[in-house]
Amino acid sequence: MLGMCRGRRKFLVATLALLFIPALTWLYLSVGSFQVKPLPLSPLEAQSAPVGGAGERQALELRVRAVEEENRALRRELSRPPRSPSARLQSAGHRGNQSRTHSEEGTGDNEGQKAAAAGNSSDCVQQPAVDKCETIHVAIVCAGYNASRDVVTLVKSVLFHRRNPLHFHFITDSIAQQILSSLFHTWMVPAVRVDFYDADELKSEVSWIPNKHYSGIYGLMKLVLTKTLPSDLQKVIVLDTDITFATDIAELWAVFHKFKGQQVLGLVENQSDWYLGNLWKNHRPWPALGRGFNTGVILLLLDRLRKLRWEQMWRLTAERELMSMLSTSLADQDIFNAVIKQNPFLVHQLPCFWNVQLSDHTRSEKCYKDVSDLKVIHWNSPKKLRVKNKHVEFFRNLYLTFLEYDGNLLRRELFGCPSEADHNSENLMPRPLNRLKVSLVRTFQPAHSSVGLQDNLSVSSVLQKTLSELDEDDPCYEFRRERFTVHRTHLYFLHYEYEPSSDNTDVTLVAQLSMDRLQMLEAICKHWEGPISLALYLSDAEAQQFLRYAQGSEVLMSRGNVGYHIVYKEGQFYPVNLLRNVAMRQVNTPYMFLSDIDFLPMYGLYEYLRKSVVQLDMSNTKKALVVPAFETLRYRLSYPKSKAELLSQLDMGTLFTFRYHVWTKGHAPTNFAKWRTATTPYRVQWEADFEPYVMVRRDSPEYDRRFVGFGWNKVAHIMELDAQEYEFVVLPNAYMIHMPHAPSFDITKFRSNKQYRVCLKTLKEEFQQNMSRRYGFAALKYMTAENNS
Repeated sequence: MLGMCRGRRKFLVATLALLFIPALTWLYLSVGSFQVKPLPLSPLEAQSAPVGGAGERQALELRVRAVEEENRALRRELSRPPRSPSARLQSAGHRGNQSRTHSEEGTGDNEGQKAAAAGNSSDCVQQPAVDKCETIHVAIVCAGYNASRDVVTLVKSVLFHRRNPLHFHFITDSIAQQILSSLFHTWMVPAVRVDFYDADELKSEVSWIPNKHYSGIYGLMKLVLTKTLPSDLQKVIVLDTDITFATDIAELWAVFHKFKGQQVLGLVENQSDWYLGNLWKNHRPWPALGRGFNTGVILLLLDRLRKLRWEQMWRLTAERELMSMLSTSLADQDIFNAVIKQNPFLVHQLPCFWNVQLSDHTRSEKCYKDVSDLKVIHWNSPKKLRVKNKHVEFFRNLYLTFLEYDGNLLRRELFGCPSEADHNSENLMPRPLNRLKVSLVRTFQPAHSSVGLQDNLSVSSVLQKTLSELDEDDPCYEFRRERFTVHRTHLYFLHYEYEPSSDNTDVTLVAQLSMDRLQMLEAICKHWEGPISLALYLSDAEAQQFLRYAQGSEVLMSRGNVGYHIVYKEGQFYPVNLLRNVAMRQVNTPYMFLSDIDFLPMYGLYEYLRKSVVQLDMSNTKKALVVPAFETLRYRLSYPKSKAELLSQLDMGTLFTFRYHVWTKGHAPTNFAKWRTATTPYRVQWEADFEPYVMVRRDSPEYDRRFVGFGWNKVAHIMELDAQEYEFVVLPNAYMIHMPHAPSFDITKFRSNKQYRVCLKTLKEEFQQNMSRRYGFAALKYMTAENNS
């Protein structure tokens, strides 16, 4: 109380002085201006008087200026934050969060800010602590199908706000590596580099630690980042996959400048009572400093950690604590906190807004009541978006914004920043610009393997150059451009688990679809029990609708052998052949049945095709097994369970041969009249416009990407099979039925737009010319057949 009274007294005296000095100066000037002048005693005195008055006035003006400077200095002193601890508490009470937010955000270097303020006589001037083109390094542990899907939302939120080049370091299992390498490669975000480190090679480093946390062994791998990441990498931001950024990650990177002394870890205090041990009776957590720290967001000074022998430090601590604790409950977080408890000088505590934790027992409400500018949201409850929190709708909406955000819009270039030289540019170039390959480059780091995807600007520049060579005045420019469009692709959007049979006869059904055919999935799964590879053409928002649909379907969730591969929408055409190729590339069985989503295969077709593989010696011959196609106009069909039943419905007019009334040539070579009585497979010859549904070996040629939308997409593929001397064999006891649906947008354009049909004809002619160049004299029959048809 005495200190507070003295402080108030000083404040009162200073205020009075501030008011009194100007008043005294004004009075002094006023009196000086109206003083009575004495009569001159002599001519000499009369002449000298004006000179003396001017000198007095000049001296008085100098004095006034000096007093004004003192007043300014006094005002500046009073405007500065008080120095004493009690005054700091008063200031915090008056100014609240604003001063704290400004001191911690942005560049974040308090000492630098004070120096700049002193040098420029302004408290508002801040020098940026992160250069415009400085690369920010981010490390993430990601394993499995679900985590690979969840981490995309984190990446979107980072890319949305970022202004700096980014280098992601993913510690992944083989599944996540396959998914994320394909995703980033087709995403082609400028100024982003991605490296992968094999988590399986790191398991031996942490497998000796029993862990009860749902993250399993992967939840311990942040402990070995000093050993895993490149030895020349000095600092890195480490994030959990369930993080959402609401600000530029450069602000967090700038906090490294605040580290002092031996501080090597930047962490936010844990926002629950877990480490206080009072959540339930007999609750015994690992040792922690006070409330402990959450490791969902970590700033690591790797070079200093290595000098401090971090590996030995955490291992000794873990071994000692495990003797009594037996296992970890919160994975790496328990061990980090135990180390900090022993060595509190290691940690630099970050403001709570860098990790607002939405766990079940969270006290995070205290943080965001105090801080209006939240930076990072952490969904660290096993319930994720379903966590109990009275403000969860606010946070959920922020998360959903990035979840459904169009990732194509994040392909923004960072102007003014030079791109890295891409030593892998030859491997990243399209082949021939119709398929991007991921280049796997192993670096010889101890205990890890790395896969590098270099700066995508080089690939982007190649594509831009190719597109610039196209004639924009060409009426078919949009068709030609589509061939070179790189569609962002997320493989295995849902969990997939299937090992092909050991007899080398296994077959995968391949198909593609868009949102309007989603209702066919359950029916196909009921008809085909074997593995399925599906490419879905969806927007980011539609992908989330599909996820909810699939997770709500007992039929789909009971099937682990269906691979769902999302190809994100871009452009005005439906890239049907690209979708087929994406699905074909993910087939892991020796054979594949190339179907369409509108067809239901007969019951038992999967086993029938496997038997046909053996009977027709598919492994040693180039055959395409034709499955005859039929159609119905009825939405409710009693599906025929045998060939005899199908023939009966065919005779009754319930079924028809596929497209017999609008496109007879497409399936006429199947010879349905012969099929009715056939009991053994029979060979048919290729004819113009033939487009059957076939089973082929996995190494068969892909579909030609130039054909998009409606028209000639399957015809060109069958022509390619024939040119490669595949033998077309019709199966006598196999069939499939096309189910009715509304006309697609692309067929509507084909029928109504003359230019669409003209461009399709042009593409056909160009394809045939390419066939002639590739296959020589043997390809002349395709030109002749087309002219005669």
